Amino acid sequence: MIGNFTFEYPFVFLLLLLFIICNRFCKQKGISLYFPNIMMLQRASKKSRWLSNSLKTLAIISIVTALASPIQENDVIVKNDKGYEISLILDASGSMSEYNKFGIVKDIVKDFIDKREHDKLALSIFADFAYVAVPLTYDKKSIKRLLERMEVGIAGKQRTALYEALFLSSNLFKTSKAKEKIAILLTDGMDNSGTIPLDVAINRAKKYGIKVYTVGVGRAGYDFNPAVLQKISKETGGRYFSANTIEKLKEIYSVINRLEKSDIKADKYVKKTYYFQYLLAFALILLFSYFIVSNRE
Repeated sequence: MIGNFTFEYPFVFLLLLLFIICNRFCKQKGISLYFPNIMMLQRASKKSRWLSNSLKTLAIISIVTALASPIQENDVIVKNDKGYEISLILDASGSMSEYNKFGIVKDIVKDFIDKREHDKLALSIFADFAYVAVPLTYDKKSIKRLLERMEVGIAGKQRTALYEALFLSSNLFKTSKAKEKIAILLTDGMDNSGTIPLDVAINRAKKYGIKVYTVGVGRAGYDFNPAVLQKISKETGGRYFSANTIEKLKEIYSVINRLEKSDIKADKYVKKTYYFQYLLAFALILLFSYFIVSNRE
């Protein structure tokens, strides 16, 4: 390892030894031609042979180095601190495109992520179906990058699988030992998918001790059903909010900050950056150049 750079498969460099042996003893056989002034021809072709041999050698070295998989490793350590484990559940159904509701929700979520420095966060998406986009993690940047690329329709536009999203998101906390497990459900909607009954979704959240904070985006009673959101939050020990502006979401932050924080143990993981693709591209250029030079010879 040099600095933070290393190779995943360093033993692959043994292929270079095989190449040197073959290059020395496995000479290509061809038809011999004899004519006068052979020394003059050798001097004329010496430069060309040197160039083609150099291109071939560099190409082989590049390919072998790429096969060894050069990487840069950076240890990322999350310090011991107190924080929450929070699941963000985001509605991406077709109705969220009206009045830029989806844009408002994205701004709310990104602002929320920026304020959760020591918390584990997860992100779930729902529309025609629900899925977990990012499990519980400290990697806030990845969540924000993914969120920026999301648009209405990413999970369909016809339905709103709200209860399914709550059910799947609750499963993220199966092995959690945090004192405060929180889900923030942002939606404009009324469940019309019928995949998971409301009581089943609520009971799953209660089973893992999750407090669900429901946020209705848009017009209460028209865009979303406040009675359903109130039922979810009340039975799980959370709170219900109605918000059509970012300012109204500040109340959620103040409530969460008053909760008892749970100890989160230090976590460490290794971030790997791969560079083999650049070497393969370089080798391809060298091989192409080698074939051109060889044909001229």
